[in-house]
Amino acid sequence: MFKHSSFRVRLALWFGGLSLFTLLSVGIYAGWITANQMKINAGEAVHAQAVAAAELLGANLHEREIEIILLSQAPHFVRGDLTSPDILASLERRRTLRSEFAWLGVADATGTVVQASNNMLVGQSVAQRPWFIAGLKDVYSGDVHEALLLAKLLPNTHTDEPLRFIDFAAPIRTGDGKVIGVVAAHAHWNWVTSTVQSIINRRNNDSETQILIVSNSGNVLYPQTLAGVSELPTKLPLTKNYSIAMWDDGHRYLTSQVLVDADSTTNFGWRIVVRQPLENALAPVYAMYARFLVLALIAVILFSLLAWRLAQSVSKPIEQLAAAAHCIKHNTSAPRYPTDTSLSEVAQLSNAMQSMTESLLTRERELELLNQTLEQQVLQRTDALAVANKQLEHLATTDPLTGINNRRRFDEKLVDYVQMGKRTGRGFSILLLDADHFKKVNDNYGHPVGDAVLQQIARLIMQNTRATDFVARYGGEEFVVILPNAPSASEVHTVAEKIRSAIESATFPEVSQMTMSIGSSHWQADEPNAIAVIQRADVALYNAKASGRNCIVTYEKPA
Repeated sequence: MFKHSSFRVRLALWFGGLSLFTLLSVGIYAGWITANQMKINAGEAVHAQAVAAAELLGANLHEREIEIILLSQAPHFVRGDLTSPDILASLERRRTLRSEFAWLGVADATGTVVQASNNMLVGQSVAQRPWFIAGLKDVYSGDVHEALLLAKLLPNTHTDEPLRFIDFAAPIRTGDGKVIGVVAAHAHWNWVTSTVQSIINRRNNDSETQILIVSNSGNVLYPQTLAGVSELPTKLPLTKNYSIAMWDDGHRYLTSQVLVDADSTTNFGWRIVVRQPLENALAPVYAMYARFLVLALIAVILFSLLAWRLAQSVSKPIEQLAAAAHCIKHNTSAPRYPTDTSLSEVAQLSNAMQSMTESLLTRERELELLNQTLEQQVLQRTDALAVANKQLEHLATTDPLTGINNRRRFDEKLVDYVQMGKRTGRGFSILLLDADHFKKVNDNYGHPVGDAVLQQIARLIMQNTRATDFVARYGGEEFVVILPNAPSASEVHTVAEKIRSAIESATFPEVSQMTMSIGSSHWQADEPNAIAVIQRADVALYNAKASGRNCIVTYEKPA
């Protein structure tokens, strides 16, 4: 029997729950430590890649600058004859040995290209080029840019991006220090990107790890797919080796940035940024969590089974005692008590229950007879009390003379209509009716005749109102009618006129004829209570009396 409240089930659940809690606590703590350590290791690896890429790029840029300097100081350059075949041979040899150079050339002091690799741009003026202007003064290394003239002459193997170059230039001086021209080289931008990308390719197997080259102004220069599209996270630290940053694509990355120090005359201000998706860095942790959860589930099942077997040996005699108690309670069959239990406490409990059974059954029969008698008496008195309460409620809310609702019931009903009106926003109208010259009826014919007149008036009012209207005796010879559901002025007047006409045309024993004066007013949903509407109806009734009686007056706000 697998009941969640049984001892064996609870013990198994407790053992399973405690083991699961323990394993999960240890696993989560260990996973947290492991995840933090993996973040640190992955962050340091990302930083190491950024440092390596920055150092390699800086060293290569510096080497190219040194190479241009050495070339400008070669003997066949400084002799003064820029048309020497040795110069062209030297340029061609350098371009062949250094595939990163797309173009090497020499321009004279006026800015005209005298000699160049593959004879490109020979005879053209470069006097306005930044590299020439700066190269006349000192060694120059220029930031990445597009070369429109070379782009037309050189093939572009990367059709998805424009040809871009980095400029290197140095002045050519004769032995006496006179500047006679400038030697310059345009290095392929692809050489720069291949240099930094080789670091990622060698050191990281994660295809999602990216290396970026960022300009001094914060624009992405590489890769081309992110240029002009992606922006660096704000406040990305340079003093920390790495950080976890949210990028503009909505993903979190382990990010490290390092300045490129080319040790050159020109500071490019480039930064190498390496980023790795955080979920990729923590992927081993997630895999470890999955394996741990499987092992934890197996351990919980084993602990629960052991606890179940242990609890079964203890709970079986207890369950037998519970079954015996159930038989005693429902009197279904003879109870069976455990006889082979090895637990002394259970044996004592079994003996006590057997001795207690006989006395309980005897008392049960006695109580059953007593309960039957008491239940019958309670039912009789409950019925009598209900009848009395109903009679009391009728007496409390009914006028004893006319049989219609009394003033107390009217006050209660009025409060209900006000609350309902505030909820629904719909008002109601009040008719206050007074029997004309009723005092003369009592004085001339006596009170019994006056009582009969009031009873007949009450019946006529009830007969000439609508089923939804509420009629009550307000006091003495005054009656009141509530017309709910926001009736129009014409509806109110129709009901009032119907009542007035019925009373005027009726014949009263001994008295013959009676008339009614009626005042009406309307309650709006914005009024806090119904006091004002009663007062307005009373003013209208007073005006009806003053107007000669036997008429209907509707309250109108004074001008």
